[in-house]
Amino acid sequence: MPDIKSSLKPDIKRITKLVEEDFLATNQVIVSQLKSDVALVNQLGHYIVAAGGKRLRPLLVLMVANALGYQGNKQHQAAAIVEFIHTATLLHDDVVDESDRRRGRETANSLFGNAASVLVGDFLYSRSFQMMVTIEKMEVMTLLATTTNQIAEGEVLQLMNCNDPNASEESYFKVIENKTAILFAAACELGAIISDNQQHKEKLHQYGLHLGLAFQLMDDALDYTADSDELGKNVGDDLAEGKPTLPLIHAMENSTGDDKKLIEQCIENGGIDHLEEIQAIIKKTKSIEYTLEKADREVAIAKDCLCDLPVNVFSKALFELAEFSVLRNS
Repeated sequence: MPDIKSSLKPDIKRITKLVEEDFLATNQVIVSQLKSDVALVNQLGHYIVAAGGKRLRPLLVLMVANALGYQGNKQHQAAAIVEFIHTATLLHDDVVDESDRRRGRETANSLFGNAASVLVGDFLYSRSFQMMVTIEKMEVMTLLATTTNQIAEGEVLQLMNCNDPNASEESYFKVIENKTAILFAAACELGAIISDNQQHKEKLHQYGLHLGLAFQLMDDALDYTADSDELGKNVGDDLAEGKPTLPLIHAMENSTGDDKKLIEQCIENGGIDHLEEIQAIIKKTKSIEYTLEKADREVAIAKDCLCDLPVNVFSKALFELAEFSVLRNS
């Protein structure tokens, strides 16, 4: 079996450099498709897209298409669609979570208001579906329609879990699969669809799914351990919102007495008044280690899904991206 493993240390900048021209073309699509006759749509849309971030989801579309030897230009449209869907979810997320900081900047809702953020999020969703039509593949429409519906379900499930100290590890994984991992999976599958590659489509979907799970597990661990400036948002945001993520669920299940009662109280009421005490309990119960073990397991599954891909610099980069998901500090 060909060896797809990479001997290089994961480096997101070097990986992104491999598809630099594709990224430039994708950004041109994003800018052109953001244009609207409504000034506020232009202003807010450009603000959130210009915030940047790692752009992992469009990167996956581009990397998969290149790994499969795709020679057309529909990957740029597909990558822009995925970024628009992701950006729309961020706009809606920040309103629901009442967040005031993302990627080291003020959130759009804190600057422009909740109503404008929700409506521009709707614009990005609807524009993404207009763009899907131009790819002229019903399979693309089916995939992304299903994906956006699952994301919405994930958001509602998370809302139901908020402030619920009885939320289980099983319900947590259902949330992060629908809310986060499913768009990673769709991005990878999308690269295979536009490449007309049915052979690797399902394995690439599974790669993206497990990569997304690992990515979210790492995010939830960093929320209790990272530096706010590196993280680009406030440490303890999940606790402030009463979100029972895996570190908190594991800590509660492995605590007794006053520690357990404090975690339950913090989930029910939200806020960060007891953040340092909660961090101490999480440390005592080795809940970060437990969360990272789960993330490592997802990474291992993701990497196994790549074993039948053609061996080239792009498939090796996909392998590195899986490793990067748990080695980052932001």
